[in-house]
Amino acid sequence: MSNEVHWPDRLFDDIDRNGPIPLYFQVSSRLEAAIRSGEIPQGARLENEIAIGERLGLSRPTIRRAIQELVDRGLLVRRRGIGTQVVQGQVTRQVELTSLFDDLQQTHHTPGTSVLEHEVIPAPANVAEHLGLAEGADVLHIRRLRTADDSPVAILQNYFPADVTDLTREELQERGLYQILRARGVTIRVANQRIGARRAHDDEGRLLEIDRDGPVLLMERTAFDNAGRAIEYGLHIYRPDRYSFETTLVAK
Repeated sequence: MSNEVHWPDRLFDDIDRNGPIPLYFQVSSRLEAAIRSGEIPQGARLENEIAIGERLGLSRPTIRRAIQELVDRGLLVRRRGIGTQVVQGQVTRQVELTSLFDDLQQTHHTPGTSVLEHEVIPAPANVAEHLGLAEGADVLHIRRLRTADDSPVAILQNYFPADVTDLTREELQERGLYQILRARGVTIRVANQRIGARRAHDDEGRLLEIDRDGPVLLMERTAFDNAGRAIEYGLHIYRPDRYSFETTLVAK
């Protein structure tokens, strides 16, 4: 593979094979340091477990556990047909009124978007309630898969009232939703938001490259413009190993 990485052997020169610290932990710690420093760059593919074990003179189970440690921390991701790849940590998002596209750009990740659905539909009851519309009124429904550095992070589902139905697939693939709305003169000032968790449904596991019924983070948001009118209702799910929310709490 063209970007498969062969790290300098000196990374593991000081492994203590007879000490009290487990070998898998020593390997994972050194790999983590190399990833965070950029010595093993973002997007690089690691050799397979057998090859790594042979180079280091360690067993495959030891290497497998070391790599799994970094997968669990969000530094590596296993991708079908590609192997184990460096993703440079979780995407951590402040709980603020921003879009995921903007957040990814600001944290030096490369966002990507695949538009899965784009259609005008009659508003279901729960959507109509959130947008302050009559049930059955026309709404634009879009569903997108958002990636960070070519790795799936979230499935974003949004509904908009009839006067926002001119959002195009092409725009949504190239730009963030809030960027597009701002360009149309729509300013979102406040939102009601709820964060939770559930199991993956339907095609979500496949799209996010997780277990079919694996856990996902859930965010539900209704956003309002300057006039207090509901402009967007969103229902987003995120891979928990690639994404986290962060907030600051202040004592009263």
